[in-house]
Amino acid sequence: MRPLIQVVLLFYLIIFIIDGFAQDSLTLRDSTDFEFTVERTVKHTPVKSQDSTGTCWVFSTLSYLESEMLRMGKEEVDLSEMFVVRHLYPEKAMNYFRLHGRGTFGEGGLSHNVLASIEKYGIVPEIIYPGNKSPEGIHSHFEMVAILKAMLDAVISQKNEHRTVLWKNAFLAVLDSYLGQPPVEFVYKIKSYNPLTYSQQYLDLDFTNYVELTSFLHHPYYQKFRLEIPDNWSYNSDYFNITLDELEAMVDFALQNGYSVVWDGDVGDEYYADKQKGYATVPLDEPNKGIQEEKEITAEMRQEKFDSFETTDDHLMHLVGTAHDQHGRKFYLVKDSWYANTPYRGYIYLSRSYFRLKTIAIMVHKEGVPEQIKKKLDWKN
Repeated sequence: MRPLIQVVLLFYLIIFIIDGFAQDSLTLRDSTDFEFTVERTVKHTPVKSQDSTGTCWVFSTLSYLESEMLRMGKEEVDLSEMFVVRHLYPEKAMNYFRLHGRGTFGEGGLSHNVLASIEKYGIVPEIIYPGNKSPEGIHSHFEMVAILKAMLDAVISQKNEHRTVLWKNAFLAVLDSYLGQPPVEFVYKIKSYNPLTYSQQYLDLDFTNYVELTSFLHHPYYQKFRLEIPDNWSYNSDYFNITLDELEAMVDFALQNGYSVVWDGDVGDEYYADKQKGYATVPLDEPNKGIQEEKEITAEMRQEKFDSFETTDDHLMHLVGTAHDQHGRKFYLVKDSWYANTPYRGYIYLSRSYFRLKTIAIMVHKEGVPEQIKKKLDWKN
């Protein structure tokens, strides 16, 4: 009798296990709400809103630098995004002008532009330069950018071959009218600074420690190249190309070891339609029909989306942690300056599949890169 009982019990155990898998699969298909559990976060400052501007690249990168200061044991700071914006618009204008209007002039930019601006012009606290003269009290740049571009186009298109440089003063005057004149010297916590001394003495960050990495098939792996995206208006050629699996593993390693990441990617298609719900996934079936199994993303799928312009660099955010849903699937916790009123109060959950498909590039501290990947890269060239 004992062997028979064992067989019967084993039979019911198998049925129970199969039924459990079926129930989990059913829940995965039919559940409408994610339940996220945050596994770990790195130190970071509160969410700030970019309001009606295209300055996510500044908000995300300064958020990252603020996080870096916390990681290094420095006190919390709130850096002025508009100080960077104010100093880089004239550089964008000259680039556009010298290309006879055939380059990019707009609100966009990338993380390396922020670092270059701070090295050249310095930085100030938000309280010193809010960069906002709007009567509504929010950042709104649509009108300002329209005027600036119209001014440039008018100068470029005029028939007179002997153009003056007087437009430069008018350009700066428009910026100052909307953003305010940037400070030359200021006092912060009873000490006098200028923007450069504040950056050098107070922030004291070595920008040579930060690298940008990406993953595409149209360039050799483990070499640098110029990322061909419109917002790379400064033609930066320092993006390291690694495999897609390495890019994911690198971000996981960084977050596990206390290093946050700047994420540059796409949020403009149907897969990100749940931004108001606070998450982005790549479901197997029709998007936004409840929780589903997700596509397994390959390097070829990623490349096809990039080359068809279905993946563009339309948003930068700050990756500050990892999480999982009720089915144990990996998500990244992202601090977002665009959707500050999401259900998660300015945070977005990006699924693993979404990260692999829609990431354009990332920026991270060199120490946030695993040794096995470091060995394949030449930091000096």
